Amino acid sequence: MIKDQEITSSTIADFFLTKEALTPKKVQKLVYYAYAWFIALNNQDAENIENVLFDESPEAWMHGPVFPSLYQRFKEYGWHEIPKQKDDIKFENEDIESFLNIIWKKFGKFSADDLEFMTHQETPWRNARKDIVDFAPSAQKIQLKDIFTCYNEKISA
Repeated sequence: MIKDQEITSSTIADFFLTKEALTPKKVQKLVYYAYAWFIALNNQDAENIENVLFDESPEAWMHGPVFPSLYQRFKEYGWHEIPKQKDDIKFENEDIESFLNIIWKKFGKFSADDLEFMTHQETPWRNARKDIVDFAPSAQKIQLKDIFTCYNEKISA
């Protein structure tokens, strides 16, 4: 049982890896969408973001949002799939598991390249990269304010 204070990007990755084998890029994007939608759904405004799924901030890398600790954990797989995990991940707060299942249902059907393309169209990644060309490296942090604004607008649409 994972307590709420123990949730990390790695915990969320492990949850998605119980669904099927995934490439590191797809894991990154699924974890990013869980992180982003959690912020949009659990905060009141862009100026006072107090509720995040976990404490690590995503960076605007060439292939979309990346959590550096996940990159370090899974880099040995390169473009190959990380094996599916056999052990279920259970959270102390059942709402988190329900939320993650919704994220999986919405985004799990897309390929890693589709998810990369989607994040490249969205303002949080684009704003973090500003004038950096798409194929150039960057470690710019994606701003919580941009995440909240982008995904909150999708809720209202």
